[in-house]
Amino acid sequence: MSDLPSPQDLHVLRELARRVAEIAALPEQAEKADLWARHNDLERTRPLVLVFPEGSWSELAADWTMVCEHPLARQLERDLRTRLYCWEHLRDDNVFEAVVNCPIAIRNTGYGIQAARTAADLEKGAYHIDPVLVAESDIEQIRIPEVTVDWAKTRQDEARLREIFAGILDVRLTVGWGGHIGWAPMDQFALWRGIDQLYLDLIERPEWVHAVMGKLLAGRVAEIEALEAQGALQLNNRNHYNGSGGVGYTRQLPAADYAGGPVRCRDLWAMATAQIFSEVSPAMHEEFALTYERQFLERFGLANYGCCEPLHRKLDAVCRIRNLRRISISPWADIEQSAAILQDRYVFSWKPNPAIIAATTWQPDRVRAEIRSFCERTRGCITDIIMKDTHTCNREPNRLHEWVRIALEVAREFAP
Repeated sequence: MSDLPSPQDLHVLRELARRVAEIAALPEQAEKADLWARHNDLERTRPLVLVFPEGSWSELAADWTMVCEHPLARQLERDLRTRLYCWEHLRDDNVFEAVVNCPIAIRNTGYGIQAARTAADLEKGAYHIDPVLVAESDIEQIRIPEVTVDWAKTRQDEARLREIFAGILDVRLTVGWGGHIGWAPMDQFALWRGIDQLYLDLIERPEWVHAVMGKLLAGRVAEIEALEAQGALQLNNRNHYNGSGGVGYTRQLPAADYAGGPVRCRDLWAMATAQIFSEVSPAMHEEFALTYERQFLERFGLANYGCCEPLHRKLDAVCRIRNLRRISISPWADIEQSAAILQDRYVFSWKPNPAIIAATTWQPDRVRAEIRSFCERTRGCITDIIMKDTHTCNREPNRLHEWVRIALEVAREFAP
């Protein structure tokens, strides 16, 4: 078919794909997949360990030489080299599968508002939000998105990937970021309104905030219902990115009555978060965020909640999400208080502070002590340990390699 990479690019991609397929065929991949399924289904396992280099990839890949020239081929080459690097150096509990994702082509008209920001001059620096919701009447600018699946383009993209990989890797259709379905309405609201003004609005004009959140809920539900009606939803219960860090394996999805064919919301994982509410009271978190997030999440089979916001004072409200399974416990949350509430009823997904990776001096003994302390304080819980938001490794990629090795060594000490 047309627009294929050159023969040289195809050779490079297929050789990399063969290496990925060989890794995916190893027995330990099936063993880890089973481990994740038991873990997410609330069976007692050792703590599972993942690392997501994220912002550190520019340092890990600093000396990579990309060979392919075709734009799609370069994108695929980077994906494959990233997977191989993870296998050769990180070796966490991630599961390798012989698949390549093909995003479904979706046309979305959006909400009618574009966020605006003023960026800092520093690399990876902060930015200032320029409010675009200013007057109360600006709520009228918010539109319900119209979502249309372009199946012709999707099938064309799928066929092209199948030809590129020539049966070496399977091609898997996905919605969104690798099958991840999420919603962060209050964080979106803050990007339109500005953080400081949003906090004032909670006190000065709460009904207006509720009106905006109602529109955001209606819009997100409309998006999901359109995808479901057009048969675009895809199962996300394998090595899909799950929540704010995790792996999607579970035997409890799809729903028991699923017999193949179009996927429904109740066959899927979904997540929600309100990171901007880190320091907002439990009562306000419930009123302005969870009231709406709960309605979104309970449409699905299993739910994740949280990301970087500390939730230890809000877990009673969070746990009222009917289908809740995984909860993110951030570096700023109280571990003991969280463990007392979550126990073995939910997956306690702990995010250690990534500052230990970025610090001036690397301290492996401190890493070991921190992880062992966590494991000791969460005995009886079902836990995973996920290092993410690693914006830098201080140009020492070996720190991430060592962190995984240490975390796995400690986790194995706490196997049931």
